[in-house]
Amino acid sequence: MKAIWNGKTIAEADKEELIYIEGNWYFPPSSVKSEYLRKSPTPYTCPWKGECQYFDVGEGDNWSKDNAWSYPKPKPTAIEIVKKDFSNYLAFWREVKVS
Repeated sequence: MKAIWNGKTIAEADKEELIYIEGNWYFPPSSVKSEYLRKSPTPYTCPWKGECQYFDVGEGDNWSKDNAWSYPKPKPTAIEIVKKDFSNYLAFWREVKVS
């Protein structure tokens, strides 16, 4: 599967390597091109997954705010629910298309 932003593949991995949570595909950190991400200060804490880290997606002067996110340290109960450790896996939305 691929995550594509502005015609560029910013993440790519076999579907078996991804984790599907609440309608979103989470890519393993090693499959994401980090040069297209920058940490966002936007705060969010999911009631069951824990503290979220948002990322802006882009390059140069062209950035899409908060179009990616991860859970650096998900709650242990969330890992039990998902049945996999999804620490630092990244999900995308809005201007980033996953297919």
